[in-house]
Amino acid sequence: LALALVSLLPAAGARRSQDLHCGACRALVDELEWEIAQVDPRKTIQMGSFRINPDGSQSVVEVPYARSEAHLTELLERVCEKMKEYGEKVDPATHRKSYVRVISHDGTKMDLSGLKFDGDVTSSLKFACESIAEEYEDELIEFLSHEAENVKDRLCSKRTDLCDHALHIPHDEL
Repeated sequence: LALALVSLLPAAGARRSQDLHCGACRALVDELEWEIAQVDPRKTIQMGSFRINPDGSQSVVEVPYARSEAHLTELLERVCEKMKEYGEKVDPATHRKSYVRVISHDGTKMDLSGLKFDGDVTSSLKFACESIAEEYEDELIEFLSHEAENVKDRLCSKRTDLCDHALHIPHDEL
């Protein structure tokens, strides 16, 4: 019996790690999309070369600020701080862990029943978030610089394989 339990431990540890990284990826994308949505759509930033062409003109274009590389890079530097607003929820049937906000963006009360919310959860989630943001920075900027459908699934499941079990995760309502 002890040998059987010991043989299950690595699989449970791997699943815990995958749950954490999948949850961190999904929370990271949620937070980035929310931050992008908060920017005034009329706000623009100048991109291109600031050198003067031989004819005296400049090759500068204005692009929407919200999805600009400069804005997304700035967001990636600080977005993982938001992981302190998340708690861990364990599915009683599958024992899979997911991570949900415990503090809403607009201040409405959240259902905190069954949530684990402590320093260990938030520090683990923040560390996983920072690792993902660093390792997949180019992919995050690529996906978020264009308005795309299902960024969470496309990035966290298909591009990175952080969520190979994502088919069982319910899609969020918008």
